[in-house]
Amino acid sequence: MGEKSEPIIKLGGVLDITGEVVAMWAIIAVVAIIALLIRRNLKERPGRFQNLIESGVEYLDNFLTDILGKKNARKYFFFLASLFTFILFANYSGLLPGVGATKYVKAPTSSLSVTLGLGVITFIFLQVSAISGNGKHYIKHFLTPIIPLLLLDEFIKPASLALRLFGNIFGEENVIENLYKLLPIGAPIIMMALSLLFCAIQAMVYTMLTASYLQEALEE
Repeated sequence: MGEKSEPIIKLGGVLDITGEVVAMWAIIAVVAIIALLIRRNLKERPGRFQNLIESGVEYLDNFLTDILGKKNARKYFFFLASLFTFILFANYSGLLPGVGATKYVKAPTSSLSVTLGLGVITFIFLQVSAISGNGKHYIKHFLTPIIPLLLLDEFIKPASLALRLFGNIFGEENVIENLYKLLPIGAPIIMMALSLLFCAIQAMVYTMLTASYLQEALEE
């Protein structure tokens, strides 16, 4: 959604494959290849690339530990780290030459359908993790006269994450595109440089809020 993308491939009118879908496949493939290469080339004396990856993992682990505590951070690290990595790569894909400039190829997170999909996955993760980690108490806190409001709140949390991510990335792409039309030289380059930081912040905010909602559910 947002500005609807034209399908790249049409499969008999039943299934349309858009640029966002292709971009997601590419991101998953790239991340998988990088992970396999790192795993196959792990060394006791790491090189620069392994050092960079290990520093990133350590930073993310410490970041989640500050929110969830060490035990829960390690328990839910793989999902939260995967979520952060996908969103980060999806955001950065919008900075590649040609991405967002046509109606066929766009950053996945500039599509509302993609961010809503992430919201649904986040909602399922939060509910399953809360029930498995704190089942009796988590379910018990719904047993009040205001249960409709509590249930609504559970749906609003992932929906707000999806809308916030979509709005920020979609708006950023539009700003860069309009700046390019007004000032083809200079301004878009500065904006894209700022986007390197902005895209990382958006991925971190989404992950941080997901971890915060999880911690809240586990403490019910």
